[in-house]
Amino acid sequence: MSTIAESFEKVSSQIKEACDLAKRPVESVQLLAVSKTRSADEVREMAALGQQAFGENYLQESLDKIVATEDLSLEWHFIGPIQSNKTKPIAENFSWVHSVDRLKIAERLSAQRPYYADDLNICLQVNSSREESKSGCLPEDALALALKMSALPRVKLRGLMAIPEATDDLAKQHQQFREVRELFETIKAEIPEIDTLSMGMSDDLIPAVEEGATIVRIGTALFGPRNYNQ
Repeated sequence: MSTIAESFEKVSSQIKEACDLAKRPVESVQLLAVSKTRSADEVREMAALGQQAFGENYLQESLDKIVATEDLSLEWHFIGPIQSNKTKPIAENFSWVHSVDRLKIAERLSAQRPYYADDLNICLQVNSSREESKSGCLPEDALALALKMSALPRVKLRGLMAIPEATDDLAKQHQQFREVRELFETIKAEIPEIDTLSMGMSDDLIPAVEEGATIVRIGTALFGPRNYNQ
């Protein structure tokens, strides 16, 4: 068994373990394989194991990869920070965008989504830990933003995305994810159709799933450490 196959099996087992702990069906959590800095061949190897959804942070790299694997009909998610001048290729080439953090970006994605494509699934990114280095709206602004985004054509607001503060403290991990879930539930009371909580990465996927994540974004645990100098 290859290293990627072993890692895929391990991560899948962790998701099942977390779902069992939370008394949730394993089908309620989607694994998003974060393939930034990875080659098209590595994506192909992961896809051969049954993985269909891949997440990318860097636009040009991801567009090259999408073209190189177009025969596989994969589902591509953009999860990185978005500059206003980059919205058009994102709107044209992705099925999901997790990192929509302001109305202007949502409006541009709405206007630039091709007429022949399905509505673009978007998540409102929330800076739940209020870190200056991170993108995302403040929690107190999320409901008003979500209401405006949910009214836009050609995009479909699916829920929230968050990257809480990194910590090894399991109790704090749970607390941070719980706060995001509670915000999600507040917004869902006003927008019942939202259904997605994108949270949890390689180091904290189990508490994220226990606290309600429906998409976990996993890179290092699947592909190994990244080499950003390649």
